[in-house]
This record gives sequence, C-alpha cells and structure tokens, in this order.
Amino acid sequence: MANKKNFIIDTNVILHDYSFIENFEENDIYIPFVVLEELDKFKKGNEQINFNARAFVRELDLITDDNLFKQGADLGVGRGKLYIVNSVKTHDKIIEAFPERTPDNRILSTVLDVTEKHPKMKTILVTKDINLRMKARSLGIPVEDYINDKVIDIDVFGRGEQVIEGLNPELIDKIYAQPTGVDVDEFTFDNPLVPNDSFVLKSERNSVLARYNPFTQKIIRVDKEPSFGI
Repeated sequence: MANKKNFIIDTNVILHDYSFIENFEENDIYIPFVVLEELDKFKKGNEQINFNARAFVRELDLITDDNLFKQGADLGVGRGKLYIVNSVKTHDKIIEAFPERTPDNRILSTVLDVTEKHPKMKTILVTKDINLRMKARSLGIPVEDYINDKVIDIDVFGRGEQVIEGLNPELIDKIYAQPTGVDVDEFTFDNPLVPNDSFVLKSERNSVLARYNPFTQKIIRVDKEPSFGI
C-alpha cells in the first residue's frame, strides 16, 4: 500500500493510552526494546499510568508470537504489523549529535535504523515528549504528538462493569479454563463493544469478571491485582 507508514512509539504514548494500537489502522507499529524496559519501571503503583503500563504488557503477551522480533506480529484484517526492535548499536548520527546513551537517544537511533531499512516508507516517531520531538526535528526525523482525546461515544464513559445474566454455565467455565479468552462470537451483547469493555458475566451457578480484548477479539477473565503500597 503506497500510503502505508511506519510508526515508532515512545513510552509516554503507552502510558497515556495503552490501547493506542487500535488507532494506527493498516500502518506498521514499532516498539523499541528500551520502551519495554522503561515500562517495567511503571508497572507498580496505583496511578493511571501504572495501570496502563500493566495493561499494555498483558496485551502484548497475548499477541506475541515468534514473528514479533523479525517479521512482525499480524494485528488482523485491516491492520498492520507490530514489531519489537532493539538497536544494539547506536546510530552514527545519534553518536555525533547526542553522544549520551540515554533512553531517548536509543529511541531516536531505532527510528533512524527503521528509516534506513524501509527507505520507500515514511517512518514517523510518535511521542508526547516535547524535548524528544525537538531532538528528532533537529535530525530531520518526522515526528508527531499522540492525541487521542476525541469522544466517539460519550455513553462509553458511564458504562462501568456491565452485568450480563442468564449465560450458559459452561461458557463461563470456558472463560476460566482458557487464559487467552473465548471468541467474542460465542456471546450475544445488546450494544456494540468498544475496546476494554468490562463485564460481570453470570449464570445460574457461577460468574466471572471479564473484559473485551479488541486485539484478539476475545472475552478474557480479569484477575484482580493487589494494590501496591496499601
């Protein structure tokens, strides 16, 4: 596809919106390995950014396959691929301009590596860090802020956990038995699902807390995590 692009994602994008992958359509997404290292520092805590870090790592685990590091993990029909990339050697342009081996500079090095590997595709860094955007522009790297504050359906914010009763007990047993979730097609919902809708699913003999995973198109069990620092 002529207009297909490569997007390199900074850590702060994930901390801002862990479901960001949904917004990149057919374009390819690259996560520098240093971003995963930074996310690890944010997983403990009770703030929204801590939740987002944990949630993205869980989603990544669900879509990870053997191709993630080389050929990219296919994100589905109408979507691009997801890559995890590790720039072992700092790019010469980065060494010359910013010799310190900081996380930001490693991300910039990854952008240049991907740009050179795919010369016919536009490669863009996406970050909410103003200083990193300035550094990228100084190197001639295309860069964009990540803005995803548009409200598509205001009712989504009032949904909370939707209680759905009268389900087949065997379907709920299946959710408990399959850690990767159950195909969404096995359920009937009154309203169209949106990413990360959460539910209390009940039958006459059992129940489960679950949510909708838009990446895998599955309903997965939610295990309550302990609160840190309490």
